[in-house]
Amino acid sequence: MSAQFYNQHASQLAEQYLSTDFEKVHASWLHLLKPLLNRSQCRMLDIGAGAGRDALYLAQHGQDVEVYAVEPAKMLAELGARHTQDHAVHWLEDSLPALERVTSKEISFDLILLSAVWMHIPEGQRPRAIRKLANLLKPGGQLVISLRHGQGEVELKERGMYQVCADTLKQLATQVGLQCILCTERQTDELNRAGVHWQTVVLRLPDDGSGSFSLIRHVALNDGKSATHKLALMRVLLRIADGHPGAVIRREDNRVILPAGLVALYWCHQYKDLIDHYDLFQTPNASPNMGFMKEGGWHKLRHLGSTDFRVGNLFAGEDALALHRTLSHAVQNIRDMPCKYITFPNTEQCVFELANQVVRAKDTLFLDFESLCQWGEFSLPEHVWTALNRYACWIEPVLVSEWARTMANYRGNAIHLKQQPYIFSQALNWLDPKRTTTEVRQRVTEMAEEGDAIHCVWTQRSLQQGFDVDHCMPFSRWPNNDLWNLLPSTPKANNEKRDRLPSNTRLLHAGEHIRHWWQQAWETEKESVLSQRFFAEANLALPGLGVGNRSIDELFAALVLQRGRLRELQQLQEW
Repeated sequence: MSAQFYNQHASQLAEQYLSTDFEKVHASWLHLLKPLLNRSQCRMLDIGAGAGRDALYLAQHGQDVEVYAVEPAKMLAELGARHTQDHAVHWLEDSLPALERVTSKEISFDLILLSAVWMHIPEGQRPRAIRKLANLLKPGGQLVISLRHGQGEVELKERGMYQVCADTLKQLATQVGLQCILCTERQTDELNRAGVHWQTVVLRLPDDGSGSFSLIRHVALNDGKSATHKLALMRVLLRIADGHPGAVIRREDNRVILPAGLVALYWCHQYKDLIDHYDLFQTPNASPNMGFMKEGGWHKLRHLGSTDFRVGNLFAGEDALALHRTLSHAVQNIRDMPCKYITFPNTEQCVFELANQVVRAKDTLFLDFESLCQWGEFSLPEHVWTALNRYACWIEPVLVSEWARTMANYRGNAIHLKQQPYIFSQALNWLDPKRTTTEVRQRVTEMAEEGDAIHCVWTQRSLQQGFDVDHCMPFSRWPNNDLWNLLPSTPKANNEKRDRLPSNTRLLHAGEHIRHWWQQAWETEKESVLSQRFFAEANLALPGLGVGNRSIDELFAALVLQRGRLRELQQLQEW
């Protein structure tokens, strides 16, 4: 923003701003403001407060509201301070993206308003600005940003304006854990300026009521990180909480107990491609090696990919021996690094605890709940588990964005940053659905060649003329490539369903055909590796199933429960 222009024309601009009515200018989000104005001990921040029109309205209409007004143009701020002098408005000369004076006060806000401000922030400074704004919000707090479309060449130069885009803003917001709750269409200008239109975006910092979301954001964005260990552990736990609700050993003393081996397995899963395929450094050190990468373990498994490190897989011979050692090394590394250094804010109390056990390496290892319990127990606060479970779709983009940013700052990754700047985000993809539907496709083909009749689970049509493999629970919303979630479908039905969640009625209607497919494909030979894998995956991924469950009917009942859970947590569109 050009403070010089606004200082030189302060009186004229103040008169112009005060001629417009707050409720008309901000009509599109007034329904979100009114509950805040009635809240006790409510704190609001008006950035780019100009002549004080908005700050005055907030102070006048709030029952117990404290308003802070930020304006970088000194002359305009003086006029604003005079306009609001009889009300509880604190004026500060400050500006984005730093907001140094606001930040130094160590306070947070229920509402932050940027009216006609975002277009003054250069594109390169916007990621830092949105991060700063998100950090200033209370849990549940709202950030309101109005976007001006239609800047003329003179205004772009004199006022220091830049082009804006609502979609880009929403993408930046997602990366810092903000949820978009309103995005209006473009509206005409209240001052009737030709070619000028306004759009309002309202973002919210989710609040689970326990403070867990704030803790998770603190670890992801603000906590000191000498390597990627902390981000790795948070993402592992998120993946388990979101994808394996059946992995809980027990709950006690307000903590959730998980198999340490499962945490270690997912730890290896996410680091495998990052290190062995993409050659990305995970620390600022000169060596790419990390503490869990040992000659007798990790380095003997270089021929494997990340998708091999998954529940339901069977390892034998040298691979089994090496994986035993790798999981043991990973458990020790998790215990000694992120578990030790992730603490509750302003305390030395550890958030996570890991009690490991020594496991003797053997020449066979089937990755199921029972075997993964051998390495000991990992525990976390129940409210953190609940937050990871409920807010996974909002938290994961924050973790991935921060991880990519962290890797980009390491000296060992400089060549990648120069040649392939997008490789960091690409390397953090968790699963590739095209690669991991192959087994189901092969199974359908095998059964057809054996003379079995294969039908679409949704339409009951014969699949003699070709088929698709459908993710029953949509992969884009809940990444899961387990055998139970992959169902044969006609291309037409799969295309109609796309990323939608089957409705409860449709799922129940297809229940008989889904159960028949499961029995036909995976339960025919109960002692086969694929049958064991089918139940091992399902018993961890679906809620309410026992570790030793072998009932198709109970599995389908758990699928119905999971469908409702995803519908409630993510508000998915139904098919």
